[in-house]
Amino acid sequence: MSVLLEFSMFPTSDDCRDGSSVSKQVSKIIDAIDKSGISYQLTPMGTVIETETMREALDIIELAYEQLDCDRIYSALKFDIRKNSKNRLKSKIKSVEKTLKREINT
Repeated sequence: MSVLLEFSMFPTSDDCRDGSSVSKQVSKIIDAIDKSGISYQLTPMGTVIETETMREALDIIELAYEQLDCDRIYSALKFDIRKNSKNRLKSKIKSVEKTLKREINT
């Protein structure tokens, strides 16, 4: 099974913000995901991870949350779950590139 999860998570309370920037807090989350060994892709609006089970995906959300010691945290999650499939984090992009017959600059 392949569980693709796109999520964003960041503090909204002043106790964890540096003015309007949340990059320090988001960096803590990305560092933890990187150390977990889970495949991921950082985007300007969030992060996409791929796991083999829903439990693993939810564990990453909990891990991300644990990185932020803040009074208030915003998070949005989107799932794409597919049985009998894996490595979709890269294969979905390659499929579009093949259709376009060129590579998309990333």
